[in-house]
Amino acid sequence: MVKALIGTKIGMASIMLEDGATKAVTLIQATPNTVTQVKTTDSDGYQAVQLGQGEVKSLAKPRAGQVKDLKIKPKRLAEFRVDSDNLKPGDLIEVAAFNEGDAVKVTAISKGKGFAGTIKRHNFHRGPKTHGSRNYRRPGSIGSMYPQKIFKGKKMAGRMGHSQTTVRNLKVALIDPQQHLIGIFGAVPGPRRGTVRIEAV
Repeated sequence: MVKALIGTKIGMASIMLEDGATKAVTLIQATPNTVTQVKTTDSDGYQAVQLGQGEVKSLAKPRAGQVKDLKIKPKRLAEFRVDSDNLKPGDLIEVAAFNEGDAVKVTAISKGKGFAGTIKRHNFHRGPKTHGSRNYRRPGSIGSMYPQKIFKGKKMAGRMGHSQTTVRNLKVALIDPQQHLIGIFGAVPGPRRGTVRIEAV
């Protein structure tokens, strides 16, 4: 069974364990995902499964042509490098594919935090707050005489967050097949109602 899903982050809650401890859980709603394409080593050079989730009224022509044989209009598509396990386009994958205690990795777009300075964005130290110093939260020197340019990738102020983030080795806390919910211990990247990819480690 393929253990991979596309879901929507609902929010966070807490559950009580058998020993009485309380732990934070992120709830993700993953309605049944439809297999839209199966890639094999013979045809594509690698094994993967492409899943579609959600539904929209209309699709762009390239995507509509891709799923024209399935009679569905998926809102989201994602590809997972997993064994196909004799899957074929049109098959459904639900949250019941996972079990409580499974180790998973979760990928999502992290929350955007806007324009941030070097201290917040890159954990720079501030300058000394002594007399005459105005270098409190400034980045400091960014270049030297040679090569008379700033190298690409220099850690400077800029937009922070809103980047693809993967958290590995999270544990599945609960499964609710009736409401298509999967709970994961700890925090998951992204805002509420954000798209989340769940994959077994």
